Amino acid sequence: MKRTWLTVSTVLLSGALLAGCTAVSGTAFTAATSEATPVSAEDSIFTGDLAPDSVLAENANITTVNDDEWSADDAVDVDLTGASASSSSDGVTVDDSTVTITAAGVYRLSGELVGQVVVAAPDDALVVLILDGATITNDAGAAIDVQTADDVAISLADGSKNSVSDAASYAEDAAANAAIHSATDLTITGTGALTVTGNGNDGITSTDDLVILSGALTVTAADDALRGKDALAVEGGTLTLTATAGDGLKSDQESDATQGNIVISGGSIDITAGDDGVQAQADTVITGGELTVSAADDGVKGEQIVSIGDGTVTVAASLEGIEAGSVGIGGGIVSVTASDDGINGSGATTSTDAAATDTTTQDQQGGMPGGGGGEFADTGERVEISGGTVTVNAEGDGLDSNGSLTISGGDITVYGPTNSGNGALDANGDLSVTGGTVLALGSGGMEQAPSDTSTQGWVMLSGQVEAGQEAEIVDASGTTIGTVTAAKATGAVIYSSAEVEAGASYELVIDGSSVGTAVAGEAAATPGPGGTGGGFGGAPDGGQPPPM
Repeated sequence: MKRTWLTVSTVLLSGALLAGCTAVSGTAFTAATSEATPVSAEDSIFTGDLAPDSVLAENANITTVNDDEWSADDAVDVDLTGASASSSSDGVTVDDSTVTITAAGVYRLSGELVGQVVVAAPDDALVVLILDGATITNDAGAAIDVQTADDVAISLADGSKNSVSDAASYAEDAAANAAIHSATDLTITGTGALTVTGNGNDGITSTDDLVILSGALTVTAADDALRGKDALAVEGGTLTLTATAGDGLKSDQESDATQGNIVISGGSIDITAGDDGVQAQADTVITGGELTVSAADDGVKGEQIVSIGDGTVTVAASLEGIEAGSVGIGGGIVSVTASDDGINGSGATTSTDAAATDTTTQDQQGGMPGGGGGEFADTGERVEISGGTVTVNAEGDGLDSNGSLTISGGDITVYGPTNSGNGALDANGDLSVTGGTVLALGSGGMEQAPSDTSTQGWVMLSGQVEAGQEAEIVDASGTTIGTVTAAKATGAVIYSSAEVEAGASYELVIDGSSVGTAVAGEAAATPGPGGTGGGFGGAPDGGQPPPM
């Protein structure tokens, strides 16, 4: 299948070609109408449908070892005995403290090993390792090193507690550099518990696909907690991940346009990361599960796409909450806290267009006055929200796109910046509201009104609201059509819903007193720092009412 691209001659885009994974169901988004033309990501922006099923359908399938492909009844025992091990199976060899699996089959590992478990089976072999009260510690390398096989599964026996830990450091050219390292597709399953300590680098790594079906996993790693180079999928389980200096979930394949993706469809995932919480070289797709992230950098990132169709996504702490070249949200519950931008459509592009005055990367710029993004060109990125409940608390821009920002559904609340250099809503291109309910609060310094492509009424009201105060939007009849409790001090409120009528007057009421009035479809009248359509930037056409 071909993806739809927009060629951009005036910008340079970083990253690889777009990618995703196997198809799953998701809430539909509005598809772009541009013709499909495969081109290099160095001079193009993705313009296709951002729904999860559309994103996933165009990309490589993820290899999974399902539980019905093998039986625990076939397992042979491998008894770990400190510095050695024993087994009656011809498929197991023991050389001092190294236990090597050399044949296809199911192997039950129990006991304690100070050494290493190696899988060196034929290229067509399916190997299943059942960890049943196994503790494996290796001070000289990976604890479990899968070197050759077709597919490998690690199953956590019911009620078992297992642990693995590795060396404190690795050589730069080490072939295996994680507590559990696999050079082939790896699936984690079972109902038991596994504690992984990646002392020298990653916790669990597969250079192919890594799939988590179930189990209770606690992973602490010096770098990345879980890494599937070709793809990383979480379908279930309870995951507690600490990535001290790296990413919680990572997929970083750059050589294949259909790989480098992260898919979350179930499970409960709690991430604390020294870099990104979730980082995909191509696409991050979420269709279910519960994801909680505290990250030093980005909370959830896809270099190309982040698509959320369902599930609960909580970015409790981040620099930028959700970031990708294109961000689509069609369902689920999404909550973002960010010290910079909350949800950011950015390809980290550098503009060479004459409209730009320097070569600073656009995702580092603040909010722009005017509906068209002020001095910065529309470089094709998209943020599209068509459903779900979305709450953003950001000190930079709340909803930010270097291209277009489109809201067609959902319940959206944005607590924007307290500084005047950013806005609750910011788009370099079109800012269109055609459905849903939008409450956006900002400082009042750089607020951007919806453009004249908006088919749903909106009103921009100025007035100081202190943290903890309840603000009401009241129509001419005295009916309250919207309320919000300010999470922090704000100087402007933008509200859009089906109840807002273009050309009608509305009041901003605090504690029973009116602090501001405005006409729906017109930018606020209070002077601001240079917006084209009124005090807070206004619509690109001067703040005229949108067509109804």
